[in-house]
Amino acid sequence: MLKICLLVTNFPRATVANMKTLLWTLFFSLSLEAKVTTETATLAGGCFWGMEEIIREIPGVLKTEVGYTGGSTKNATYLEVKTGRSGHAEAIQVEFDPLRLSFEKLLEWFFRMHNPTTKNQQGNDIGSQYRSAIFFHSEAQKATAVTIIDRVNKSGAWKAPVVTEVTAFDAWWSAEEYHQDYLKKNPGGYTCHFVREVKF
Repeated sequence: MLKICLLVTNFPRATVANMKTLLWTLFFSLSLEAKVTTETATLAGGCFWGMEEIIREIPGVLKTEVGYTGGSTKNATYLEVKTGRSGHAEAIQVEFDPLRLSFEKLLEWFFRMHNPTTKNQQGNDIGSQYRSAIFFHSEAQKATAVTIIDRVNKSGAWKAPVVTEVTAFDAWWSAEEYHQDYLKKNPGGYTCHFVREVKF
């Protein structure tokens, strides 16, 4: 930086002004490049252990957290949610880079990793806490979700209509620490999620 300042002071006044403008432009450009734009998605599709295990490995996903949303119980806990009376669904909150992974592509993964045609059920897990749902954070996400569901239905990839709820995101209650990255901590643990070779 000292060398740059010395060089600048040795140039004529007009050149110095141009150099300052150039340096500020360069600094501003580098700052924009360093700033990562992220987007958040909140999805529910059965037991959140298996969902997180798959989603955190998708290129473009920056961070995942499992928790509870969609119900009315405040400060929800697993003991409350598992009864099916809290109104909450087991869900995963996904922070992703939209320049590397679009919301549309994320939903394509979502509709391949769980069965979106079974109401309040995923595999052996039964109850409203295991429902399929997309909790949108913007009108753009809502529109994308509706479009993808229509495409999935028309594709015939699943033999029954999609029952996935599309509802506005409200409150989020993080699940207990032992639930976070559960299958990473417990390899071979329970999951009913896997990626199907279907196209839509």
